[in-house]
Amino acid sequence: MNTLPQMLTVTDHNRGFIDMTYVYPVVSRRAGGVSVGINLNPNNACNWHCAYCQVPGLVRGAAPEIDLELLETELRSFLHALLHGSFMEEHVPVEARVIRDIAFSGNGEPTSSKAFAEIVERVIVMRDAAGLVDVPIRLITNGSLIDRPYVQTALKALAAAGGEVWFKFDAGTAADIQRINGIDVNPETHARRLALCASLCPTWVQTCMFRWDGELPSRELVSNYIAMLELAGLAALKGVHLYGVARPSFQPEALHLQQLSAHELKAIARQLNEKGLTLTVSP
Repeated sequence: MNTLPQMLTVTDHNRGFIDMTYVYPVVSRRAGGVSVGINLNPNNACNWHCAYCQVPGLVRGAAPEIDLELLETELRSFLHALLHGSFMEEHVPVEARVIRDIAFSGNGEPTSSKAFAEIVERVIVMRDAAGLVDVPIRLITNGSLIDRPYVQTALKALAAAGGEVWFKFDAGTAADIQRINGIDVNPETHARRLALCASLCPTWVQTCMFRWDGELPSRELVSNYIAMLELAGLAALKGVHLYGVARPSFQPEALHLQQLSAHELKAIARQLNEKGLTLTVSP
């Protein structure tokens, strides 16, 4: 494990901070403490290409074959370091020294691993064995593979273990989704995936908003986006994590993106509040 004396911050999510293939720590502004990340895409491959993605060298593709034994060894070792070693004191700001979640996130779409359901089961066992049964396991996903049976099996296991899903939904038209997420998808299809996800596991929507070439998200863009959440069924959702671009994108599209102010992001949040949605807002 890397023993560099640097501190993790909400703006530095360097996944080379420790010398592991699959497991990495971040201080998460949305989770509000240490998030133990599980990266099933060490090949930097994703089936989406989001303009705001912070993964350098992002390529199109799926997760590689996962070394399950190595993943287990890394997660067990790192949880021990957090709970019984000096990692928190050496690398985590005082106000963030709490384990908030174990999150499937990383450098691509985690559900693209064919072993995803088995991995979820193993992580649940290791979390419980570490005495962290109350720490939620979260899946941070673009939701594109929810239709696959093995993903649905994993979602049911997550739900039974007290976990939840953070499901990416950034826009409500095919043109805006293509521009922001780099994927050709019918928004109604994605709304149906969101509804299916929410029926299987407690689900938050995660939405990134920003200026594009200096322009604020239009009221029309926000209205189209809300319409897709309504199509999925607002009552079935836990709420929306609305956030901005706090860290630089490593994609060519980064030149189009500018951060919204807290005031601008909260103005968008008010439109969602009017629909009765629970909101968290992270500029």
